[in-house]
Amino acid sequence: MPKILVGGAGGAPSENVIRSLLESGDGDEVIGMGSEPSDLICSSAKRKYLVPYAYEKSYKDTLNKLLKREKPDLIHFQHDIEILEASKLRAGILKTGVKLFMPCHATIDNCVHKDKSYAIWKAQGVRVPRTILIETAQDLKKAFKALGNKNGLIWLRATVGGAGKWSLPVKSFKFAKEWIGHFNGWGRFTAAEILTARTVTWLSIWYEGDLVVAQARRRKSWQFGDRAISGVTGITKVGETYSSAAVDRIAQDAILAIDKNPHGIYGVDMAYDNNNFPNPTEINIARFFTTVYFFTKAGLNMPKIYKDIALYNKFPSLKRKINPLPDGLLWVRGMDREPLLLRKNDMEKRLIKL
Repeated sequence: MPKILVGGAGGAPSENVIRSLLESGDGDEVIGMGSEPSDLICSSAKRKYLVPYAYEKSYKDTLNKLLKREKPDLIHFQHDIEILEASKLRAGILKTGVKLFMPCHATIDNCVHKDKSYAIWKAQGVRVPRTILIETAQDLKKAFKALGNKNGLIWLRATVGGAGKWSLPVKSFKFAKEWIGHFNGWGRFTAAEILTARTVTWLSIWYEGDLVVAQARRRKSWQFGDRAISGVTGITKVGETYSSAAVDRIAQDAILAIDKNPHGIYGVDMAYDNNNFPNPTEINIARFFTTVYFFTKAGLNMPKIYKDIALYNKFPSLKRKINPLPDGLLWVRGMDREPLLLRKNDMEKRLIKL
């Protein structure tokens, strides 16, 4: 029976991978590790190991002890910082006999640090929102002058981290300066031109330069968006399967600009500009997005495909490798309730209007 170790167990991104693996019917034994006790205790993993955060000095030794004890066949991570730190340890991990299926370290580093991926895309001619790394107050003044829209707004966000970390639209230099200072964020923020609220993500698995499968999903709304200054929380409320030749092309261009030989998981986030053109904003590297269980319930179990390739060199047989799911499937989520899979027109049919 294959044994798979999943990092970040108990958190939504990892639990949706764990659920997908357990529902594959392959009999995998899934072991979880995590650094948040209150998350970890809720995991569906068979055994649950509390480990330090990946940036802590004791993480390496604890991980080695865990690998020695459990001897998993495959290890997978679902958090950017843990992916980055584990990637640095990959030689030692592989020596234990555990398999990894992830891009090279340079690719991971370039994608986790959004300012680096932006610089690569700009140099390669990929259309991206104009962006400036904010290292000083002078950089911030330059950003307002160069990037402000007709209302004077620019978009601030952290260079590292997901879920809209530290992001917000702002038009006041004083407020922006205080916001960055509050997080001791000089050199850790970028400013960019404002795009529209319409976003799409292209989630893909590659093997030694060849695309195995990709599926696009657009976001209809954010959960708790009205409680965040930016309106962005990283928690999709309603997602919809979606296909677009332009999105397919731009996502692949964005990936290949950063990695000529893609290997592993690449999730390209894009936001539409005012000309209805999808601009890449980041690549979620070596991990599935949180709502990957949406695809599993719709009939495309990407964690199973990933696991089968990593463990058995077994590839899926698909009628279409790009967007194999039909358009218009909805994934409706909320706190403390099971998500609901619907067809686009089902919502109106199930509701009663007076």
